[in-house]
Amino acid sequence: MAASRRLARPRLRTRVAAAAAVSIIVAMVVLGVGVQIFLGRHLHESLDSSLRDRAATIAQLSASTPKLITSARVLEQSLGPHPLQVEVVNSSGKVVARSLSLGGTALPVGSEIGAAISSGRSGFATVDVGDDQQLRVYVAPLASLGGSASGGAVVVASTTEDVTSTLAESRALILLSALAAAVLVIPIAYFLAGGALAPLRRLAAGAEVIEVRGDPRLRLPVDTGRGSTPDEVQRLAETLNRMLSALERARDSERRFIADASHELRNPLTALRGNAAYLERNGADPAALHDLREDAERLSRLVDQLLAVAREDAAELPTEPVRLDELAHAYDGDADVAVEANGATWVRGDRDALERALANLVDNARRHGPPGGRVEVECGGAGGEAWLTASDSGPGIAEGQADLATERFWRGPGAEGGGGSGLGLALVRATAERHGGSLVIDGSRFSIHLPALKPLSESPATTEPDLSEAGGGE
Repeated sequence: MAASRRLARPRLRTRVAAAAAVSIIVAMVVLGVGVQIFLGRHLHESLDSSLRDRAATIAQLSASTPKLITSARVLEQSLGPHPLQVEVVNSSGKVVARSLSLGGTALPVGSEIGAAISSGRSGFATVDVGDDQQLRVYVAPLASLGGSASGGAVVVASTTEDVTSTLAESRALILLSALAAAVLVIPIAYFLAGGALAPLRRLAAGAEVIEVRGDPRLRLPVDTGRGSTPDEVQRLAETLNRMLSALERARDSERRFIADASHELRNPLTALRGNAAYLERNGADPAALHDLREDAERLSRLVDQLLAVAREDAAELPTEPVRLDELAHAYDGDADVAVEANGATWVRGDRDALERALANLVDNARRHGPPGGRVEVECGGAGGEAWLTASDSGPGIAEGQADLATERFWRGPGAEGGGGSGLGLALVRATAERHGGSLVIDGSRFSIHLPALKPLSESPATTEPDLSEAGGGE
């Protein structure tokens, strides 16, 4: 069912073209609404202006030649295809003249005329006259300068049919324009989207080839000339290629690790089989049993180290507050270890992993230092950094081999018979890096440097928890 849904889903090119069409329609509708509002306001203001101008003309006529005001033909005037309807009343509200367009009917106004006569204020009104038609009416007072209409009012009205029909025609035109634009833009957008999405299709084809072959050494096609390929697609291809490079390195590292682990496991297993065969032929022998036990312990240590490396690679970021000085003081009872750790030194870490890392450094110093020599363990912190150090009095790692020393299964010259697995320093480095720190090697001095935490009492502005009560201490 999921596969059928994927097959039924429109292609990206189609969705882009449809989105462009919808965007055009929405833009045209929004623009049309704005045009309608602007046009409607303009038409109504134009109609009101015409009514006001006609009323002013009649008021001037009433003041200058009051006898002409009673002539219907003088009141007659058209506004476009529709004649203006004019009505003149005296101060008592009685009609003294009306335009021919009114015939014998009166304009449907009442209170507006009384207000104009009594207060001398003019005003507009919109009146429904049936059949979804409206009249726009303007009432203005007349000056008391003599004549039959002296002190009365003039009423000028016109139908809003022209305004309504113009707005309806503009709406239809805008809608048709939006539909026509959408029809035109769909094929254009479909064509342009095809060109724009061509680099993505090439990337998809390259990814399918890599998926089928399962070979991370292959790379996605990249337009190095940056001519037709958009920058976004270029960056995507380069990022994916860097990801493939990282996968290739991870696979090569995994293969080397498996090969090295197989080689390291083969030696103790071969010895175990040889000793077991010897015991089978000759019976129990103390020396052979000792060798058998030593081989089993060596194999067990190697398996433990391999498991620790695997767990370290998959471990989460540490969150527990840990005191490094407590880890260092755990060696106070060892006769061959001298501990120097003054004051609480806090880090955010994995206590078990840090204990194991320090144990590896101490074990490394014991095995590679001079016989009978002492191991010095130091814990300290300064400038927002904390460290744990183990050192011996031997020559240490030769200059230029510090990076090699942290590789998995690496052993220095003459160290093959030392009993080490070659994983200790690699595990220490992985632990330090998981904690946001590093392993620093300087001759026979091996230091784990980590970001330090400060108690609230030392830094009032810090947001770290109060560590003074978080653990034991001296």
